[in-house]
Amino acid sequence: MSTPRKSTKARLIEAALDLFAERGVTETTTKAVAERAQVNEVTLFRNFGNKYRLLLAVIQDSAVFAKLVHALVEQANAKDNVADFLQEYAQESLRTLNKAPDLVRSIVGEAGNYPVENRMALGKGLSEANRYVAEYLEQAIAKENLSSDFTPEQIVNLFNFVLIGYFVVESSTEGYINWSNHDKFLESLVTLFLHGSFTTNIANSRVTETSIVKLGSEEIADLPASLVRSLFKKAKKTGKQEYALIYVLFGAGLSLTEILHLERSHFIVEPQQHLLQVNYGHKRQVPLNQWVMGFRYGSSTINPLIQWLKSRKDEQAAIFINDASEAINAAELQAIWRNLTNDLLTPQGESPRVEQARQTWCVEMFMRGIELEDLSILSGINVEHLQKYAQRARNKAALESAARLDKKV
Repeated sequence: MSTPRKSTKARLIEAALDLFAERGVTETTTKAVAERAQVNEVTLFRNFGNKYRLLLAVIQDSAVFAKLVHALVEQANAKDNVADFLQEYAQESLRTLNKAPDLVRSIVGEAGNYPVENRMALGKGLSEANRYVAEYLEQAIAKENLSSDFTPEQIVNLFNFVLIGYFVVESSTEGYINWSNHDKFLESLVTLFLHGSFTTNIANSRVTETSIVKLGSEEIADLPASLVRSLFKKAKKTGKQEYALIYVLFGAGLSLTEILHLERSHFIVEPQQHLLQVNYGHKRQVPLNQWVMGFRYGSSTINPLIQWLKSRKDEQAAIFINDASEAINAAELQAIWRNLTNDLLTPQGESPRVEQARQTWCVEMFMRGIELEDLSILSGINVEHLQKYAQRARNKAALESAARLDKKV
């Protein structure tokens, strides 16, 4: 059976990609693309209008870039830890970039001359690729129970920026790079990210896998009930979304990254209980508590999250959105948190961090009597790490017991 002939558009896009890779965008002519695709130049103009419209089609051809990213990640994902994941991903990325250096330099160097829609397509393509890689990185992080102040998307973004910058400089200059070869550079890059992205053991200055501290080593810094109450009050006055966000943070104990990936369909309303379906990272269902640190914020029929969703007029799937009705990103969520906590201080005299909401939820769940294994299932946190939270809950319970005894004297 003969192979079906590709459409004219598909042949033009394929030819353009090949020539852009061989010669760069500037040196590639529409006539050359038409000849490579075995059509006349008029056909190219009829389908795309001009070279930049053709470049836009190449960028938007999801099959090309999806296969590229998937191939990179599949090879990197075979590794057992974050260090090896980053090392392999970086090596494969540089190998891929080196297959089409003219194309990469041309796209980066000429982007300022492209129409807005081309630049938007490039930005969208990079964002989608970064999110795809971040999902795999988060799985690697979860396997090792690492702690970071950055989301997986932020780590991937920074990592890719450095990789592309290195490639452009290395392939465009002579005598500038301070590493003898790619392997030395990649070793330094991974070392930098392991130190800068994840909590490190100060007592061990060597950069090895043992110098990455597991989550079980982090300090538990739950927030006092009075501060949480003040935060709820301020959020309620600020707006329905802010109130819903604080409610989800302290009522379900989700991480920042998990909240960023929540969609309306993930909110489950049952007769006596409201649940959140977490589909990013450690997949599970988590109950939305009606009570948070002695105050009731929800019932079997209504809560701040329901009120927020009912007030929405947009069609955006994400639960939390920005002013443009797009899914909120990590920086925007952090900005909301800072606005709500700008006049609040922890007992240590510091501004509350959004990560402390999850810690507070864990400690409170232990205070309310949940079993260690059950909280591990609900939180996605391993039992060994939760021992720290359980100890903190016992300390708080002891203080409360002492206070009750003091009242009896």
